[in-house]
Amino acid sequence: MNNNKKKPNPIDIHVGGRIRLRRNMLGMSQEKLGESLGITFQQIQKYEKGTNRVGASRLQAIASVLSAPVSFFFEGAPGEDADAGRGMAEEGADFVVDFLNSSEGVQLNRAFAKISDPKVRRRIIDLVKVLAAESQD
Repeated sequence: MNNNKKKPNPIDIHVGGRIRLRRNMLGMSQEKLGESLGITFQQIQKYEKGTNRVGASRLQAIASVLSAPVSFFFEGAPGEDADAGRGMAEEGADFVVDFLNSSEGVQLNRAFAKISDPKVRRRIIDLVKVLAAESQD
């Protein structure tokens, strides 16, 4: 029995995660993305989880709808030669992607981006650092 059918390919999982990241960055729902592509939101869910592989023409269409180059969906993919020397930096990047894919990360990012005053933004960063330090005590 071939177990590869049950476990998604790491590249498919990565590309799906990048689709979810870009969709969330734009504040677009799975329903809206699916509608724009003529497919169901369930299919978008399967792409984002990596359980269904995204074909080349479909990825091109997704990239167009999400206003991103196709290469965006492969940045930082497992097995890239550029990853060989990244180590800790790569782990940090994974943390950022995971955070930005979370509900809290999306909400915080959207709200923070609406603050135009650099001094206010700096004070918010300082506040978050203090709160994070206190929570570790």
